[in-house]
Amino acid sequence: MAKPDDWFNESFRSEYDQQNESLGRFNLALFGKTGVGKSTLLNAIFGEEVARTGIGAPVTRGSHLYLDKVGHLGIVDTQGVEIGKDDREILRDLEKVVKESRKLPLSEQIHVAWYCVRGMDRRFEDTEADFVRRLDELGLPVIMVLTQVPRRNGQFHPDAVLLAEQIIARRLPMEGGRPFMTYAKADEFAGQESYGLQEVLDATFRVAPEGVHGALTAAQEIDLSRKAAEAQKVIGAAVASAGGAAAIPIPFSDATLLVPIQLGMMAKIAHLYKIKFDRAALMAIVSTTAATQVGRATFTGLIKLVPGAGTLIGGAIGAGVAGTFTYAMGQAWLRVCQQVNAGKLGGLDGALDNEQLRDAFLTEFKKRLGRKDTGAVRKAAGG
Repeated sequence: MAKPDDWFNESFRSEYDQQNESLGRFNLALFGKTGVGKSTLLNAIFGEEVARTGIGAPVTRGSHLYLDKVGHLGIVDTQGVEIGKDDREILRDLEKVVKESRKLPLSEQIHVAWYCVRGMDRRFEDTEADFVRRLDELGLPVIMVLTQVPRRNGQFHPDAVLLAEQIIARRLPMEGGRPFMTYAKADEFAGQESYGLQEVLDATFRVAPEGVHGALTAAQEIDLSRKAAEAQKVIGAAVASAGGAAAIPIPFSDATLLVPIQLGMMAKIAHLYKIKFDRAALMAIVSTTAATQVGRATFTGLIKLVPGAGTLIGGAIGAGVAGTFTYAMGQAWLRVCQQVNAGKLGGLDGALDNEQLRDAFLTEFKKRLGRKDTGAVRKAAGG
């Protein structure tokens, strides 16, 4: 006979996998000469995990384009060939990949291209300009990034400014009509702070298909407000579904009777914050056990105060309470996911502290059950 925790893990795993599939993958093609700092830029925006990946699999047989998959991010890069020397070979492979991928689901297509140029190189060659134009002809939105650009007192290095002006004068098909100045990794010795990453990310969102914005939100690590906003949409959808389905008016009637709507909500938010399954499942067990205890006691008190509870009118009240509890669950779960993502709620060894997690969840959960959140619940549900 399966243990409750085994059943929970299986149920949560199912929802976790479904939400993983639902979010899909954002695929970025990365181009630029060797040594321009492409990897540093990638790691700064998408996290250090990207740096630990090796050479991915060839996109197609015999291709010099390789795809690395890191969570909800796909990176298409060149291996064994170089921009400026092997452009025809690279573009030939890319054209084949783009044409073939358009027959596939959106998550298998290439969505955006970053073309990186070292900001202090002083020269942008005709072959590079031709390469950018060809990317545009293939239907790929291009974001031009000048990397490693020194900045002092808000002023960019004059050599980088001159290079940017030369590129702008070519009127290339690139987002915003200009290159984006960046310094991806702070250099304390040189006194250089990191900058420009948010602008590159914003430009990427502008040109990426709407259907991969969720994956891009989950993959990036610098814009936490975007993650929070996306999580609020997930909570709102779950609240509407819970009320519409007249769900059981407590978050979980028992540790072995989980509400799929709430599990899906929790799994998707976990993906947004890059929380791996094993850790997310442990967090979910602690959180839902605490919510069940508080929820059962709270709902018992509500039943006594609601005339007609258990009748048709009581059922309508129950749907409203279901939405309220789902909203409280979502907000509390979001809070603990944010704290875990920030490296909190754990010991020095990185293991989760269940008591800290439970306390953090319950503090937010109880607060969100208050009457002051009634309007927020209606708003989340679209009412």
